[in-house]
Amino acid sequence: MTRGASGVTRADPPDSRAVDAPPPAAASAAFFPGLFVLLWSTGFIAAKYGLPYAPPYGFLFWRFVLVAVLMSAVALATRAPFPARLAEYRDLALVAICVHALYLGGVFVSLDRGMAAGTAAMLVGLQPILTVVIAWRWMQEHVSAKQWAGLALGLAGVYFVVRHKVDFGGEVWSLVPCAIALVAISVGTLYQKRHCAHVDLRSGAVVQFWVCAILYAPLAAFLDTRDVQWVGSFLFALAWSVLVLSVGAISLLYWLLRHGAAANVARLFYLVPAVTAVMAWLMFGEKLDAWALTGMALIALGVILSRRR
Repeated sequence: MTRGASGVTRADPPDSRAVDAPPPAAASAAFFPGLFVLLWSTGFIAAKYGLPYAPPYGFLFWRFVLVAVLMSAVALATRAPFPARLAEYRDLALVAICVHALYLGGVFVSLDRGMAAGTAAMLVGLQPILTVVIAWRWMQEHVSAKQWAGLALGLAGVYFVVRHKVDFGGEVWSLVPCAIALVAISVGTLYQKRHCAHVDLRSGAVVQFWVCAILYAPLAAFLDTRDVQWVGSFLFALAWSVLVLSVGAISLLYWLLRHGAAANVARLFYLVPAVTAVMAWLMFGEKLDAWALTGMALIALGVILSRRR
């Protein structure tokens, strides 16, 4: 408080620094998408570690079972509310089939058949375009010309990042599982946003991962042609897939879908091939040339342009 020449007491002007300080929500809006991209990008690395020691269906079966048991314990311990209507369980099961069973299954089967991880990353990198198109037509989300331009730039950047790794494993049929994965993750994220956003994340995870475990039990029993080798590398890959990917990254994905437009969340997947390429360069010595760095710059520009204000 200050006293003027006339003797009238007046309030001091507010501190401009306090006005300009970003609210906590702004900090979380920047932190959580970055954390999601970082965690999600480790998926191909975990697969590269684990698939030499386990067939794809067996790997995913044990992943789903362990996540289901873990989340069941968490939900019971924290008294998470479960859905009250049968329709909610149906919606959760449909999302589980798309986001977990078909997406992960398609990627793992393609990698197991010999497809390069960079090729799979590039194909799944088409998701932002497909998701935006579906959201535009199905959910009536507006997409501006600037956003379309950003999505196109991001797609070009993804190609530059992984162009030297494009390898279909000697057979075109290895494309089919990855294409199924692309459609499944695009439809599944939109369906989750529209029909399951109100479901508690803990109980929702319990339902979804038990559905996937039940579906994958006969696949692992009858379609896998080799046994799981319970060696250290596989155990590490399995633990990482359970805790970091299926619990951490998936929970973040659903949280982001609840707090943002589908187009805004989909664009984050453009960053995954670039981050994965850097991780593969650091961990496995994979090639990272000037074209890949150019692609990363295009991806960053595309994400900025495609962001909904």
